Amino acid sequence: MKVQVQTLDAQAGGDVELNDAVFGVEPRADILHRVVTWQLVNRRAPARAARERSDVARTGKKFGRQKGGGTARHGDRRAPIFIGGGKAHGPRARVFEASLNKKVRALGLKMALSSKAKDGTLIVLDNLDVAEGKTKTLREQLGKLGLGKTALVIDGDALNVSFARASSNLGHVNLLPAVGANVYDIMRHETLVLTRAAIEKLEARFNG
Repeated sequence: MKVQVQTLDAQAGGDVELNDAVFGVEPRADILHRVVTWQLVNRRAPARAARERSDVARTGKKFGRQKGGGTARHGDRRAPIFIGGGKAHGPRARVFEASLNKKVRALGLKMALSSKAKDGTLIVLDNLDVAEGKTKTLREQLGKLGLGKTALVIDGDALNVSFARASSNLGHVNLLPAVGANVYDIMRHETLVLTRAAIEKLEARFNG
């Protein structure tokens, strides 16, 4: 698959040949759903357990007579009805983890990249150099490219410093290195922007 390469000023910068094994896979909704669900489950923080009656550090001594005191018959102050007592039926400590076959994860990423290429929402840039790292300059350049409401920009091994500085104040633009490319972030952005270096790293990631 051949795609036109552009500069940040929306000028033609030649063509690049995309590997059909990575960017030409027919997307399947069930695979994408499985990978996104796996990502979101593993993103959850562990649940903290509440202190129950046996965990509260209070005296276990019976503080009143069983009968004749004019109050209910309580055994100790650790009961949940007292201030400082243990919580009744509190949450248990849980770790939310899910496993997914490595081949399915790789296939999901290929399908996410392929879906952007198929829909025409994939833009390939020669590089991400921004003059003086100015946000105003970058905003004008991105306006010419027509990125839509949200855009995910993926660079090579290292992020372009000038682009990272200029895009830090743009809420609709997110920047990732090639190693951080994932299905959830690709699918939730309207446009995917890849540099030449990002394409090389992604293709090498699957061929390796």
